[in-house]
Amino acid sequence: MHDHSYSSTKSTNMMRSFKAFVKSIKGYRVPIIISILLTVASAILGLFIPKILGDMTNIAVASYPELDWSALGGKALLVITLFCASAALNYGQAYILAVVSARYTQDLRRKILDKIFRLPISYFDKHKYGDTLSRMANDVDVLTTSMSQEIADISLSLTTLVGVMILMLTISVPLSLISFVVVPLSVFVVGKIMKFAQKYFHEQQSTLGVLNSKIEEDYSGDVVIKSNSYEDDALADFDETNEKLAAVTRRAQIFSSLSFPVTHIFTNLGYVAVCVLGGIFVVEGRISIGSIQAFIQYVSRFNRPITEIASTTSTLQSLLAASERVFEFLNEPEEEPDVSPARTIEKVRGEVEFHDVSFSYDGKTPVIRNFSVKVAPGMKVAIVGPTGAGKTTLINLLMRFYEPSSGYITIDGVPTREMKREDVRQLFGMVLQDTWLFSGTVEENLRYGSLSASHEEIVKSAKVANVNHIIEALPKGYRTEISEDSDNISAGEKQLLTIARAMVANPPMMILDEATSNVDTRTEQLIQDSFERLTNGRTSFVIAHRLSTIRNSDLILVMRDGAVVEQGNHESLLKAGGFYAELYNSQFADN
Repeated sequence: MHDHSYSSTKSTNMMRSFKAFVKSIKGYRVPIIISILLTVASAILGLFIPKILGDMTNIAVASYPELDWSALGGKALLVITLFCASAALNYGQAYILAVVSARYTQDLRRKILDKIFRLPISYFDKHKYGDTLSRMANDVDVLTTSMSQEIADISLSLTTLVGVMILMLTISVPLSLISFVVVPLSVFVVGKIMKFAQKYFHEQQSTLGVLNSKIEEDYSGDVVIKSNSYEDDALADFDETNEKLAAVTRRAQIFSSLSFPVTHIFTNLGYVAVCVLGGIFVVEGRISIGSIQAFIQYVSRFNRPITEIASTTSTLQSLLAASERVFEFLNEPEEEPDVSPARTIEKVRGEVEFHDVSFSYDGKTPVIRNFSVKVAPGMKVAIVGPTGAGKTTLINLLMRFYEPSSGYITIDGVPTREMKREDVRQLFGMVLQDTWLFSGTVEENLRYGSLSASHEEIVKSAKVANVNHIIEALPKGYRTEISEDSDNISAGEKQLLTIARAMVANPPMMILDEATSNVDTRTEQLIQDSFERLTNGRTSFVIAHRLSTIRNSDLILVMRDGAVVEQGNHESLLKAGGFYAELYNSQFADN
């Protein structure tokens, strides 16, 4: 019962994926149809060659011992012409399919990247990056390579099969029937084998996605793995997945490769029967020797497309498995579309208000409960609390990475849900705990904040962020290349660069995830000074990790278990002797 349910679900998914795949190649219909027509024409021209060669044998036998070289030469010239024309048409279809495949790959990867930008943040919280990358790289490669291969192979095989059947029947009906009986038998047996192999092909693609995730995690977390002496465990974990992939790939290949020998057995049995019966017909004078020669060549050609169709089922399985993973991703639910017409804020003052906001990630466990606060323009708001209190969640709601389960947020009196997400996010600059820099020069990284910024503006922002002297000390100054992992600069320098990038953007409001625990005291002081300059005059939200840095905040929101349990400034909260005082004193008992 379970297996039946599994297979019916899988076949439904496969059919849906196949329909999505067919729909996705609609824009390439014209070149694909042209390539199919060229393949058909090439196959048809090639089909006449055995017939002409048979005629040449009959001419040689009839004119022996004085060979009719004129007639033989004419037939030979016709064969060469057909060979050349068939090859030219075949090259034409291969060229067209190569171009279609390259453009389709480009289009599909652009769609995937576009999809990534339109997916909600919640998708990436639940899925591993490596699996998404595997769909974009490996699965798209399998899909497009299989597509061009399948279109050519199936078109050629079907044309050859039908054409050969017609020509065989014109030579001898009894001999043709022997060959035709073999076909349904081999197709039936191969079909059963391929149905069994399908689940292994799907499992192969899924396991490959998991393996890519592990590779990506192990590569990016190399320093953490080494520093925790976790190499052996990471290797064992990788080996387990790698072994599973090897086992499932082995099964998939074993079952799919069975199709060729099984087909071969059936077709060779038919071939032997044709040779024996054909020899009897020639001796009895019921068929010419040239015709039996042509017929035997046609039997060989008749077997080939059957064998090829059987072997392409293996490629088709890979195509369907890859197609399912690619289009499953492309069909993931996207962020709710922005309201239209959306409201905008002409001149931003920076007043932010949470109106009775509640939120849950899973719809069951509340992370924020009935949270209300009003932040006046220019206020510096510190958010403090133990891990898991909901500090980052507040920022996620503010930036509209997630929507509140109930309640709403306003900026200058305008509900953020009535604005475009893009417009909301442009109001804030973000300096996060995870400092993200990309491969490129220092200046290119800083200009990411505002692509129109001049070099002078970038230098000015770097000076304000206390990072100009660090950049100038680099080998090529602002033209120094930063590696993707930016391991050629320190953690503190990365943080200062992200502050400078935010200053280049010059947003009306700021969000800071103030994590300076992994930098030296001097760099920490530089960062704190930069934070002060960055937040000066701007409404800012600071997720505070070190309570000593937020004494001069205008408002401190103390969070615990998803609720704001206290709010006020540093002095008033200490006097109150509540949870904030407890947190502060436990962190600075020695101060």
